[in-house]
Amino acid sequence: MGTEFAAVGRLLSSPARCAMLDVLLDGGSATASELAAAASVRASTASEHLAALVEGRMVAVAARGRTREYRIADREIALALEALSRICPERPVRSLRAARTMEAMRGARTCYDHLAGQLGVEILNALVQRRWLIAHDDDYTLVDSGEQALVGLGVDVAAARRQRRNFARACLDWTERRPHLAGALGAALCQSVVGAGWVRRRRSGRGLTVTTLGVDQLAHAFGISLPPAP
Repeated sequence: MGTEFAAVGRLLSSPARCAMLDVLLDGGSATASELAAAASVRASTASEHLAALVEGRMVAVAARGRTREYRIADREIALALEALSRICPERPVRSLRAARTMEAMRGARTCYDHLAGQLGVEILNALVQRRWLIAHDDDYTLVDSGEQALVGLGVDVAAARRQRRNFARACLDWTERRPHLAGALGAALCQSVVGAGWVRRRRSGRGLTVTTLGVDQLAHAFGISLPPAP
């Protein structure tokens, strides 16, 4: 039995559907009208695209009162799309706004539910260099000193261990071409960094802004020197 790559290829052949998926790769949900705006299509056209993505099991939909909200169907879909992005050509930058958006994405963003971009890569480097994480191929072991340090920073390591997923693994970053931290621990770290106000989510997309507080705390906690994003 072969793999039907063409079925996925057909779903991803539409720029509008790809734009919608890109919005949802932040791990959150969005309404049809929000996704229509992101894809620059009419509401009726957006509904057709979303129906195709739901039928293809790439996107799931749930009712929230009178509103229907869409999200990436599951973690494996998100990871597959992020992996695919590493072999895709970069989108041409045709405006100053697009250039700034791309620069922000390179600096800090989410990869589904964990940190990516330069920020994510530098944090993983710091964790490994301090030997808080020990690499084993594409997975990592969190040592006792590393667990104590992360718990001290507000990361809920115990809850991450209870999840039925890979605990700590490498995810190759599509802009930096180096790994950042994924898995349950990566998600817990992202949640902690966002919750502490070290970074804030941008109004749209997956980009993150490193705050002034974050610049100080990242330097103190991990020895990372990153300028605050504009």
